[in-house]
Amino acid sequence: MADQTLIRIEVGLDGGQILSWLVTSASADDLERALNAGDAGAAALEAEDGKIYLALPRVLYMKRFAREGRVGFEL
Repeated sequence: MADQTLIRIEVGLDGGQILSWLVTSASADDLERALNAGDAGAAALEAEDGKIYLALPRVLYMKRFAREGRVGFEL
């Protein structure tokens, strides 16, 4: 993965399923652009545990979570 920054996204599908993954920031950006453009194909996401292919016409929404805060001290 070129961009190692992982962020959590949640995707709601038209069958009622809600899926959540840790994906690269670039993949989340690409998915958001494809959904905004109304693309009808599939999107490939680089996730923490491998590549995910998502059929864009089945996606109802995408939620992009803010970076999680860390509790504790850094040295």
